[in-house]
Amino acid sequence: MVGSHLRDELTLTETQVVIPDDGVEDPLSFKQAMNDVDKDQWVKAMDLEMESMYFNSVWELVDLPEGVKSIGCKWIYKRKRGSAGKIQTFKARLVAKGCTQRERVDYKETFSPVAMLKSLRILLSIATFYDYEIWQMAVKTAFLNDNLEENIFMSQPEGFITQGQEQKVCKLNRSIYGLKQASRSWNIRFDTAIKSYGFDQNVDEPCVYKKINKRKVAFLVLYVDDILLIGNDVGYLTDVKAWLAAQFQMKDLGEAQYVLGIQIIRDRKNKTLALHGVHLSKEQCPKTPQEVEDMRRIPYASAVGSLMYAMLCTRPGICYAVGIVNRYQSNPGLDHWTTVKIILKYLRRTRDYMLVYGGKDLILTGYTDSDFQIDKDSRKSTSGSVFTLNGGAVVWRSIKQGCIADSTMEAEYVAACEAEKEAVWLN
Repeated sequence: MVGSHLRDELTLTETQVVIPDDGVEDPLSFKQAMNDVDKDQWVKAMDLEMESMYFNSVWELVDLPEGVKSIGCKWIYKRKRGSAGKIQTFKARLVAKGCTQRERVDYKETFSPVAMLKSLRILLSIATFYDYEIWQMAVKTAFLNDNLEENIFMSQPEGFITQGQEQKVCKLNRSIYGLKQASRSWNIRFDTAIKSYGFDQNVDEPCVYKKINKRKVAFLVLYVDDILLIGNDVGYLTDVKAWLAAQFQMKDLGEAQYVLGIQIIRDRKNKTLALHGVHLSKEQCPKTPQEVEDMRRIPYASAVGSLMYAMLCTRPGICYAVGIVNRYQSNPGLDHWTTVKIILKYLRRTRDYMLVYGGKDLILTGYTDSDFQIDKDSRKSTSGSVFTLNGGAVVWRSIKQGCIADSTMEAEYVAACEAEKEAVWLN
């Protein structure tokens, strides 16, 4: 997130980045939380987190076995804010220090898939065309739902050390936030459960599931612990929600309004849905130690990261520009930073721009193009493509080509080839 001192010039749209107006920083440790102006709120938040731990029987206190090292844990604090920037809730999360885990001893596999944003946009476009229901749910403490296969011992959480048993440690029975295998364990647990209920997993998109019963259809999209339910029958979707609530601790968010920070604005009467949300080279990179030191005080990587998320979600128009500034994260110069600020100012001026679906046929249409050796450092060309469905863009891409094209025709063919691969996946 961009620093608050850049607030006036560098604000992204409200649905993507919210910069606090009060300048209050979240505590970084238990000690800071106890000295914070909102101490009472943090205590309540920690008590709520510990209640969840006890309810799920996440650990049991045992003596540390001889020759075994325990991993640490810490509290993470966050003031949750609404779209207007006002504090809504205080969140305290107990996380394990997974950085101290040892591979093949404390964990094995760690990979866990999430739904791609383009899959989300495609399903929203289809739902708009057929006037499907779009509901949202969230899994409470998702990572605590699966049992651990490995024997992992963790120190007792600060502020909640059991009196008379200070020397004991927590033997984890379930995954906990911060463990390297936590996300994978949760995904496997959910995948097994949802398939047992009759949902079929998409072959090319493992976090999208579908269930069909005669003329009733339901789609489920999973993004870590956020769930989007899309379907054509209210009763059918209600049954799915009831089943999910029986399997996991769920939070029903009703009709989807904000998904992954993207605001959904729907007009069912008109069958529309809206999602709100310079040439550079290495010559501009800092060359002297003083220039390097000056750039260290500028949140270049953080700003580019925010731009990247905005681009991936709802802003295809900045795809090319963000791709360019992203190339210089390792050693950016003031000219690169100036370009980043220009992109941010553009987003501020166009904050009301949205992706809108509706009013068109449900036909996938693709466009592709390429420049020719514009990159001054490598002389490689850049490919670009965009695909639309139901009147709105669902997939877009701008990427530097892997080879040096000898002609404009060759560059165009390379771009067309990459676009065709995307079209095959979409179909």
